[in-house]
Amino acid sequence: MSISQNEQKILAARTAVDTLINEGVIHSGMKLGLGTGSTAMPAVTRIGERISDGTLKDIKGVATSFQTTLACEDLGIPVFSMNDKIINAHLDLAIDGADEVGPNNSLIKGGGAALLKEKIIAYNSSIFIIVADSTKLVKGHGTGFALPVEIIPEARVSVIRELEKLGASCVLRQGVKKAGPVITDNGNMLVDCKWSSFVNASEMEDKIDDIVGVVECGFFTKLRPIVFVSDEDGNVKRID
Repeated sequence: MSISQNEQKILAARTAVDTLINEGVIHSGMKLGLGTGSTAMPAVTRIGERISDGTLKDIKGVATSFQTTLACEDLGIPVFSMNDKIINAHLDLAIDGADEVGPNNSLIKGGGAALLKEKIIAYNSSIFIIVADSTKLVKGHGTGFALPVEIIPEARVSVIRELEKLGASCVLRQGVKKAGPVITDNGNMLVDCKWSSFVNASEMEDKIDDIVGVVECGFFTKLRPIVFVSDEDGNVKRID
């Protein structure tokens, strides 16, 4: 009997956390980056449970969004800023979800509009863990899930023009139950981009980030995460 996509997300998240605890990769006293979204939240919940049952102690969390901060408050996970002296702008491990997992574990992230803090946390962590369901595995990026690009509002027209020069079809992300565009936790706008064929994600990450007015894009290619992915049969595969 197959399990639902939501059940796959929970399975991947709980398996990843428990496996990494059993291996000693996640342990007491760690500084942990905690992700955002429907797959990351079960992982945050599981960490909270393992704190509650005494398995983990003295965990210092850094949240990638307001959503995660509120969840940590409910779960009793202490939350700090990357700038706090106790964190000192570096984390032992970050765990998060992804919208696409491609070749060599390249990623698209940002479906939940938290890509900037997610990337700051991921790129300043010694170990990066991704949990995902099987629908997130892709052969390439650019044609499937739209790449989010966080932009300064004043640069909206100029950035879109430059993105179109890179072959992208661009849509300004609109709010749900809100009139007008999505505004990120950082006060910026999001442009969602697609291409007619696969793009080189690593090269495109650099090209997009070089555009004046771009804050950050949702390609994550500069470090290779460990991925835990679940399927509809209830299996979890680890991709190192």
